[in-house]
Amino acid sequence: MKSLIFTACIFLVLTTMNGQEKEIKTLTSDGAWCWFSSPRAIYRHNGKPEIVTGWITKDGALEAGLLNLKNKTSQTQTITPKLEKDDHANPAFTELSDKDVLMVYTKHYDHKVRINRLSVDETKLNFSETKEHDIYDEAELKKYPYKRVTYANPFMLSKENNRIYCFGRWTGYKPNITWSDDAGESFVKSKVFITNIPYDGNNRPYVLYYSDGKSKIHILFTDGHPRNEPTNSVYYACYEKGAFWRADATKICDMNNIPFEPKDATVIYQADEENGRAWIYDIGTNKRGHPVVLYARYPYESSHLYHYAVYNGQKWIDNQICDAGGWFPQTPEGKKEPEPHYSAGMSLNPVKTNTVYLSRKINGVFEIEKRTTHDNGLTWDIEAITENSEFDNVRPVVPKNMKRRDTPVVLWMTNKKYIHYTNYETQINYLIDK
Repeated sequence: MKSLIFTACIFLVLTTMNGQEKEIKTLTSDGAWCWFSSPRAIYRHNGKPEIVTGWITKDGALEAGLLNLKNKTSQTQTITPKLEKDDHANPAFTELSDKDVLMVYTKHYDHKVRINRLSVDETKLNFSETKEHDIYDEAELKKYPYKRVTYANPFMLSKENNRIYCFGRWTGYKPNITWSDDAGESFVKSKVFITNIPYDGNNRPYVLYYSDGKSKIHILFTDGHPRNEPTNSVYYACYEKGAFWRADATKICDMNNIPFEPKDATVIYQADEENGRAWIYDIGTNKRGHPVVLYARYPYESSHLYHYAVYNGQKWIDNQICDAGGWFPQTPEGKKEPEPHYSAGMSLNPVKTNTVYLSRKINGVFEIEKRTTHDNGLTWDIEAITENSEFDNVRPVVPKNMKRRDTPVVLWMTNKKYIHYTNYETQINYLIDK
């Protein structure tokens, strides 16, 4: 069952120090997202200045949103009223060659990959009925005996005849890859492409992806969850032309030789006890096509150090941005925080990767800032996006699929309550950053 709601966005006008006004608007008063199903928002290039996104409500409904940047109005469509009360289940999006949009999603504890399509011919937000895909391969399950589908990350590569790749943490509790050569109507059975050897079913690498939409998919990943890995390190690889590559363009392996181990990829940050374990937050590329990544180090659970790392063609230039404070979940009094590594988050501007939107604690509340660097993260110009807030502002995202003519927009969660990824009351706000 689906419903469509048209809304005029609620907004708050703030004035910056240079006298410019900022209009912070509410896209939905009930929505949350995780950061490992992505892109969780994309620009749409169908002749209209639009952004497509989606979220999970506090009661577990999956909703899609369409934001028109010209008239500043939005539409909301309920895709399913009872998917899962868990922010891991947020949808991800990719734009196809015919300008249709695919929405791909899973539950946190799932056995299917679900897909809906938004036709370019639709004049309103009207995703199609859901198609479910069974992506398990029996031969893979024998080698990696763990059945669980979590996360979805779809990308189309125009130079591979518009093949759609989709990644997730599926068979074996490991990063998996599948693809479609018929615009998402069907997918091959998924394959594990990163794993430790010998296989350990309790270990689960976390992965973020970024694609140029042409030939490359950049891959940022960790050993596992920082809660479980005392030296959780950060790695980089790139998929192109049927193979996986390191940052220096040396080959890791061909597609028919997967999986590869984390140690086979490029190490960005080798964690140790003194500097702390790590987790990842975003990846993009600069004007030279070199990868740019955002990650956090945790020397202490109360200290979340944001880092900006750029590959210059020979080595990684890695600089600390700031100490963002501790975790953002609101730990009940007398309880131990189950997710002490949940940083408030960061996001790159995809076409100007020297610009970062981040959330850090200021006067006891998490606020959104825009930071710009001209020296690979050594120094930063800082602009407040939110100030003197009543509620925490976390998990900012700049939509992907962005072109240079597109107006920068940043969206984020504002949390009236966030106790756990299954217990939250949040909304999605945004700023058109002119």
